[in-house]
Amino acid sequence: MKKITIILAIMVGFLVSCTKNFEDFNTDKKRAVEVPGQFLFANAQKALADMYSSTSVNINNWKLFAQYWTETTYTDESNYDVLNRNIGNTLFRIFYRDILNDLKEARRLVELEAADGDVATIAKNNKLLIIELVEVYTYHQMVDIFGDVPYAEALNIDDIEPAYDDASTIYKDLLTRAKAATDGLNASAGSFGSDDLMMGGDVAMWKKFGNTLIVRMAITMAAKEPALAKTYVEGAYAGAFAAGEACSFQYLGGANSNPLYQDLIQSGRQDFVPANTIVDMMNGMEDPRREYYFDINGDTYRGGIYGESNPFAQFSHINDRIQQPTYAAVMLDYTELAFYLAEAAERGFSVGGTAATWYENGIRASMEYWGVAGADADAYLARPDVAYATATGNWKQKIGTQAWLAFYVRGLEGWTSYRRLDFPVLNLPPAPDESAEGAVPRRHTYPVNEQTLNKANYTAAASKIGGDKLSTKIFWDE
Repeated sequence: MKKITIILAIMVGFLVSCTKNFEDFNTDKKRAVEVPGQFLFANAQKALADMYSSTSVNINNWKLFAQYWTETTYTDESNYDVLNRNIGNTLFRIFYRDILNDLKEARRLVELEAADGDVATIAKNNKLLIIELVEVYTYHQMVDIFGDVPYAEALNIDDIEPAYDDASTIYKDLLTRAKAATDGLNASAGSFGSDDLMMGGDVAMWKKFGNTLIVRMAITMAAKEPALAKTYVEGAYAGAFAAGEACSFQYLGGANSNPLYQDLIQSGRQDFVPANTIVDMMNGMEDPRREYYFDINGDTYRGGIYGESNPFAQFSHINDRIQQPTYAAVMLDYTELAFYLAEAAERGFSVGGTAATWYENGIRASMEYWGVAGADADAYLARPDVAYATATGNWKQKIGTQAWLAFYVRGLEGWTSYRRLDFPVLNLPPAPDESAEGAVPRRHTYPVNEQTLNKANYTAAASKIGGDKLSTKIFWDE
């Protein structure tokens, strides 16, 4: 009996050992079981910056819609064809899967992190609030692009048919969230450190980002909600970016190059030239930023005719600085803040300065960013067609024109500024898509896939906003 017991013990030990060995064999010890939260946060930041920066017509058409650039050979996108490549589907996938879902998972993982002591607890809370601000920024962009979008029911794996929320309601909720997150940030402790690819973990700068974002969203909806916008702008502007400050994504080159380098240089293609819309305007005002925006062609700056076929060699080209692999993507900065505050002053908000002062601050900030000498900036501002007191038109035309010029390269912001203020006047291409109804697009159409995969909610959303067309206006668009 004793002998049998010993044999059984040996056999059990062998089986346990084999089971353990098999488990070890089937476990990849070099691969993390779960990605750390800070890595997912960084990945979401990069996906956001890549989408925002790209000029690939498979991803977005913002620089074309804003008429900063036009196409050389294939002119579909500059004529507002967004269905051929189903760009709406690509945008939804990037926004929801690559950005918002990563932010959601990053939040979950950060919430699970142990925090030992007051400093660690504050740092953990800062991380969660910074994630919140990037999520707010992302949804804010989605509303500016599409209008109503899935929001309350989004990102639920068990709900593959989310309802679309009212765009104005989303905006108001985003403002509430942005203020709570900004007010909650505590610069006495850190956050993500070097894993934060936009601000390097600088909590004080994220607080300024939050306040600047509040000003941007509030002024965007000011025409429809003036009292609400006034409250938010006046409460946030003093804590926003100062001159020279910005939220940027710094590309490192190599495998992490700016998408513009990939699209314009690495691809070996010659698909884009600056559009005559912006080049002609800057020529007319002898804008000193021309040499930083474009490469001269012969002895003059010459833009391609927007929407038409434009032989690459016959026109000015995009400046080399913009095509560098390490060119940083500006996500939010003082330049745009200054133009928002010029508008706020015109609307009667108390923002510590006149519309003329903030307008001049915006132009000077843009000049400094591009490297224009101070004397050249002074001369430009002294021109009768630039100076706030004498420039042509009402305040919307003055601010809208100069803001649009300053937003160059940042196609989404340039297009949004145009849609909000209706200036400058943009050119109509020769063969605009019928869904644009003979005008510059006011929004982007929803993904074609939504018409089959989420039909009921898509149909309801399209009907509510007035039709899933490029010509349908976002709620804030007068």
